[in-house]
Amino acid sequence: MARAVVVGVFVIGATSASSRWQPGASPLTPIGFAWLAATVLTLLLVHRFPLTLFLVAAASAFGYYTSGLPGGPVIVVPTIALFVLTRQRGPLTAGITGASALAAAYVVHVITTRSFALETGAAFLVVWLTAVIGVGTAVRYQLDALAARRGQADEHRHRLAEQERLRIAREVHDVVAHSLAMINVQAGVAAHVADRRPEQAKEALLNIKAASASALKDLRATLAVLRSGEDKAPAPSLAQAGELLDHARDAGLTVEVHGEPGDLPAPVDAAAYRILQESLTNVVRHADQPHRVDVRFERRPGAVTLRVRDDGRGTAQPTPGHGLRGMGERAAALGGRCTAGPVDGGFEVCVELPIEGEA
Repeated sequence: MARAVVVGVFVIGATSASSRWQPGASPLTPIGFAWLAATVLTLLLVHRFPLTLFLVAAASAFGYYTSGLPGGPVIVVPTIALFVLTRQRGPLTAGITGASALAAAYVVHVITTRSFALETGAAFLVVWLTAVIGVGTAVRYQLDALAARRGQADEHRHRLAEQERLRIAREVHDVVAHSLAMINVQAGVAAHVADRRPEQAKEALLNIKAASASALKDLRATLAVLRSGEDKAPAPSLAQAGELLDHARDAGLTVEVHGEPGDLPAPVDAAAYRILQESLTNVVRHADQPHRVDVRFERRPGAVTLRVRDDGRGTAQPTPGHGLRGMGERAAALGGRCTAGPVDGGFEVCVELPIEGEA
């Protein structure tokens, strides 16, 4: 609406003013005023019907210039309509429509003048048509590129948010699942021996207290990161693996460690710790009467391999849950791979993590 008003004031005002300086021209009449106003009003709906209203505006402007009324910048109206048509429908549609309008104008010229000769204004119309379509096409492509970049930025933000959500979910799952598994085992031991061996029951309760305190500490650290929005929580490390192994031993398992992981980059170190934690948790929660767990580290140039194998009986291929998916996602995020499945005499988790900068 505002644009139509501005264009109308400009076209009518400029035409009225220029009529005073055109030799032999009469002042702008009410008919001329109404004609210009009607032409400008087509801009109100040009975004909804760009092709139709361009043809209407072009025909109206052509008719005005051939009517003998005072000349003026009414060509601005079909120029805007052609620009909008190019932006919305593309240069091909705009070019065909514009060429058709010029051809129709030429036919009218031949019929009214009975001459095939072209006036000098014909060249101007061709240049005008080409220029407007060129500018409209450039703007169209620029806006499309801008929209594509915005879409990519939105997708990137969504992907980062999803990755962060999955990361937090993995951290919370690893902390809670491991601690609750150990607490469940120790609670079962305490309930079983409470009457006959109170000392062992007391030891189990102390283990429950230690496991719950560790879980609360890790959860507080995770919640602190969420509240602050900054990743300042201490990263888990295989240097703390002794606590995991002690928890597994407290649950009645014999744990043997073979090999050393060596110094690892922080992301690899944290992923290996969480995978070891989840693997031991799964042994405690899901293995059928396990007695022994072998943890094996294999370090070679460019990679470290972690194997966790138990001797649970009758192990079948598991249905992937949050834990197994989380281990796979951690490995995949670093470009590694993780496999888990039954082996002779138990179940094994094997993860290989690449180490950047080593050859």
